[in-house]
Amino acid sequence: MKKTIVIAGATGFIGRWIIDIFKKDYNIVALSRRKTLKSINKNVTWREVDLYSISSTENALKGADYAIYLVHSMQPSTRLNQGKFEDTDLLLADNFSRGAYANKVEQIIYLGGIIPKDNQQISKHLMSRLEVEKTLSSKGVPVTAIRAGIIIGPGGSSFKIIRKLVEKLPIMACPSWTRSLNQPVDVFETIEVIKSCIGNKGFYNNFIEIGGSKILSYMDLLKLTSTIMNKKRIIFSVPIITVGISKFWVSIFTGSSLNFVSPLVESLKHKMLPDNSFNDKFSINRIKIEDSIKNALKNNPPVLPSFKDIKKEKNTVRSVQRISNPSLRDTSWIANQYPIWITKKFAGIINAKFDGVFLTFWFFNIKFLELKLIKDRSDKKRQLYYITGGVLVKRVDYGWLEFRSISDNKFIIVAIHEFVPKLPWMVYKYTQAIAHLYVMKNFEKYLINLKN
Repeated sequence: MKKTIVIAGATGFIGRWIIDIFKKDYNIVALSRRKTLKSINKNVTWREVDLYSISSTENALKGADYAIYLVHSMQPSTRLNQGKFEDTDLLLADNFSRGAYANKVEQIIYLGGIIPKDNQQISKHLMSRLEVEKTLSSKGVPVTAIRAGIIIGPGGSSFKIIRKLVEKLPIMACPSWTRSLNQPVDVFETIEVIKSCIGNKGFYNNFIEIGGSKILSYMDLLKLTSTIMNKKRIIFSVPIITVGISKFWVSIFTGSSLNFVSPLVESLKHKMLPDNSFNDKFSINRIKIEDSIKNALKNNPPVLPSFKDIKKEKNTVRSVQRISNPSLRDTSWIANQYPIWITKKFAGIINAKFDGVFLTFWFFNIKFLELKLIKDRSDKKRQLYYITGGVLVKRVDYGWLEFRSISDNKFIIVAIHEFVPKLPWMVYKYTQAIAHLYVMKNFEKYLINLKN
């Protein structure tokens, strides 16, 4: 009987190739934010999921023997996305770990990044990958982390940036970080490793660093790609170009979002070499980097099914704020303390009241926000409130606020999901949205002072 694999991040470059290669040997459940209009393969089931929702994630993982997690949140999914990508990734990973635990999933495979071994401060992007790895295992489901640098193959976003730079720039004055060494790996080598790890208990709660057949710098990769593309390019290093400038010119000349490019470029300062111990553990077909590049340039990734358009409010807001919790107070205490602190902080101009069910916020005699505690889905580590009313709220049939313990209670995530403001957008953006961030920052200071 075939085992069932659920893939989160199935519409991405690697997810599409995993589906294509695994579909004969496994029952594949591919997760997407949108419903499919028509299935293109009878061995693949597409499920709609909102990974920001614990209940939706739990439903999506039903029937899974194994789960593959390929999610990165560097691209905003709402009109206003308040929060750092690393905090959002932490929240999504926690949801997935909860869903996997609830469904008794045997193993989670996570494709992350190589952790640098140089003396530089680790980039936010790579630190986030490590946090996600730890969070996925936090509920007890065994995790196998496969850490890689640049993965090259048809449809790959990292290599697409390299290709576009070579296509558009006859002269490239490269910053010093392009001298950093990497060991690019082919997507099909990566998938062979993933396949070898599935159900292999020797790799449960362990990580593997993988790399390709050749060590080279990013500048060498640009030069090699230009040679294979038959493009005569002048490529040289200029140390005065900062990482900040690099982000902008990479974004401009490749057409990639700055949100996507920034964390990637920050990571390129590191020497990203695997320990290569996986060579002793796997018998895989090694692919020359020249052949990987040719294949990536020549071919396209597998075709996705067509999806329904998402009908949602235009001015949707998501806010994910990580705040320190050095006193290690439980989440229910912090959530109950929040309205008390707000009332004191704003000297009664803003009053917050909690009656055990409804949490209401008043500006003098005007109720501007009402929340309802969902008791059967709340506990000491998570407090969930539905957004149910108030003059600043446009939609009351959907949207929620939550307080959640994370990383062994060292942090609390305070997140607002699917909120639609009633204020005109530009007014909201420069008043209520900014005020929310100010309140969260000051509430964090209050929690930090509890420890002192």
